Formats: sequence, C-alpha cells, structure tokens
Amino acid sequence: MERGMISVDRWAQGSQAYFLTHLHADHTVGLTPTWKWGPLFCSQVTAKLFLTKFDQFNKLSLLRILDLGRWYSLPLFSPSSGQPVTIQVMAIDAHHCPGAVMYLFRGEFGCMLYTGDFRWETVDPRAEIARGMLLEALKGVKLDILYLDNTYCDPSYCFPSREDASRQVVDIISSHPNHDIVISIDSLGKEDLLFYISKKLKTKDIFTTNTSLTRIRAIPRYSFSMETLQALNLMRPTVGIMPSGLPWMKKIFSGPGNVVGPSPSHGVTCSKTRKQNGVLAITEICNEYIYTVPYSDHSCFSEIKKFVELLQPTDIRGTVSSSPSNVEPRNFFGNQKPFGEVRAGKHEGPQVRSPIETVESILARRERIIKRCGRLISRHFISRLDRVRLLRRLRRGIKITDSEFSP
Repeated sequence: MERGMISVDRWAQGSQAYFLTHLHADHTVGLTPTWKWGPLFCSQVTAKLFLTKFDQFNKLSLLRILDLGRWYSLPLFSPSSGQPVTIQVMAIDAHHCPGAVMYLFRGEFGCMLYTGDFRWETVDPRAEIARGMLLEALKGVKLDILYLDNTYCDPSYCFPSREDASRQVVDIISSHPNHDIVISIDSLGKEDLLFYISKKLKTKDIFTTNTSLTRIRAIPRYSFSMETLQALNLMRPTVGIMPSGLPWMKKIFSGPGNVVGPSPSHGVTCSKTRKQNGVLAITEICNEYIYTVPYSDHSCFSEIKKFVELLQPTDIRGTVSSSPSNVEPRNFFGNQKPFGEVRAGKHEGPQVRSPIETVESILARRERIIKRCGRLISRHFISRLDRVRLLRRLRRGIKITDSEFSP
C-alpha cells in the first residue's frame, strides 16, 4: 500500500483516510478539536463518545461510522499514478473498552489486520462472536500482515479472565463490610467491572457523585495513591482496589522489600503473589490500604498465541514498540512454522520508533526500566510523570506506508 493513503491511530497530515480504533489517550495523540485532514472512521460507540473527549471539535462532518462485521468500499487514489484505488475495510469488536474495534483491510495490495488494543478471552461470548466474524471475513483469503497488540506478549503474563478478576474484586469488597471502597479506573474502560460489582452486591445506586449514598466509589487512576488512601482513612476506614494488568506486576509482587507498586504516585510494598491453576490470582494486600487485582483489558500471552495460531499471518508486527512487558511478537511467532517467511525487499515496517530486538535484549531492557522506575518512585519523583507515558512513552499509531504488501 502506498504512502499517503490511510493512517490508523495516527493524526498527522498526509493521508486520505484516517481510522480511530478507540478513544484512549495514547491512540489520539495529535487528534485535536482543530484537526481537519480527512474523513475519520470509527465505530458507532466511539462516535457517540467522541464529543466527551473533543467537546469543541468543529469538523463533525468528518466522522464516518462503521458498523461491525460489514465490508465498506473506500474509493481513494494512488499518490504515485493518480489512478483510482478501492480499499475495503471491516470493523470488528476488539472487546477492549467501549467502542474499541479492529480494522481488517483488503485490496490489490493484499490483506491486513490492525488489532488496536484488544482482549479476546478464550471463553467469552463477545469474543466468540468477533472470532467468527473475523474468520468468515478471512475465508479463502491469506492474511498478509497482522499488526498486533503486543502489550503482554511475554509468556510470564497469564491473567485470569475479566469475569474471574471481577469475582476477586467482589470478594475483597465483601470481606470488608465496614469499609468504604475506592476503585481505580480510567476515564474509559472498566465499565463492565463496575456493572458486575453493582449486580453481584445489589447496590442501589450505580452512578452518583453523592458519596453519602454508597460506600463503593470509582476514582480516577491518576488520583489513586498512598496519600489518597491515607487521607481517606483519616475520615473513614477505606480500602483501595486497583484492577490492572500493569507491565511490572510480576516483579512488584515477587517478595518483600520491593518499592515499585501499582500506585501511579508512590511505591507500594507488597508481600506476595499467589496463583490458581497457573494463573495469576489476586495479590495479597499490598499494605493496610491497597489491594491489586489482575484485571486486564489487553490479551495475555496465551490469548495472543491462540489468536496468532488462529489467523496464521504471513507477517506479524507489534504495535507497542516500548513497554516493560512486551516482546516483539516475531521473536515468538515470526520464525516458526506454519507462519510464512517475509520476502526480502517486499515489505516495509510501520513507522514505529523501535527496531526489532532479540528476546534477550528486550528482557534486559525491561529489567533496567523496572529498576529505574523503582528509583524514581522511591525518591517521589513519579508524581511528576504521566504514568501512561511512563509505561508506553514510545507507543504511537501507525501510518500504512508504501510497499507494505507485494503486488
């Protein structure tokens, strides 16, 4: 596919069509209320939520809604020849956060799938529907390139399903009947967890800003810290719960004395981790105030492996180029049969910052990052950093560039 045709989660001028996978901040860098460079394609849910993030966006006429599971033909032109070119695109549920989708593209250039962020648990009705939809769309077609959410592309990350993790959260709440509960969430995501809690505990009020009506509250992740919990406990006994699959979870809970914790502001020392059937279960209480639960909106390694085996792509590219948790997926999948070899000179990688590294070099780099983060937290510098940028500071969208596919 030639340069200057489409971009996914990348908002610089120069493409003819733009695709938004979901509204998390790391996928909208460069997308502002004054953005105007071309039609912006997204899911129906994302379109409805769009103005909550970009309330002064003055080009709503640019929004184009894609229904799930339906092929759309997109008439573009070849930047090199000026001739008309038709690209087909389908949106598929990514089951990451409300509105999150994958994009399947096909045309004369071949076939490619961009997952965005996704979580397809092995047994989940929504994921099963999406799997069937994707396989039907790929029937008789070879997937040339898979752009993969490799946030947890590391065999050491084996999370429970979100339903199992939700049960763990309910268990914590139930075991503290005389405590207020604060749950750390992002501005978008974890809605299913909150509804699950409400249903299981039969809480009367689901959404309210009146803290006197309920002892269970959700607070922004950026304000979830030791200081916050300590202050709340001066007024009432309070327990904090962080539902997260943070990249350094397996390190911070490995034993006493660790200073890197799940709080976005300061370190939290945890005592131990326990596993159930080989899957990371709820950690022991990190201190007298905070619990963590491995509730992840990204696929863990076993789910990624099954996903890749299901699709059998010719080539595979990770979309997360720098994170303490990820490994370049080619290191696990790219050189193993039955995946095809990339023909030399025929494929050009997406515009990401990091080159392909060996497993050993990435693991070593991850250890250095974890240690460096620990030093920063122990000196209380972490409160000055954007936690998302710390974890994924090199993560960017991709621009689909020339020579992505052989003709």
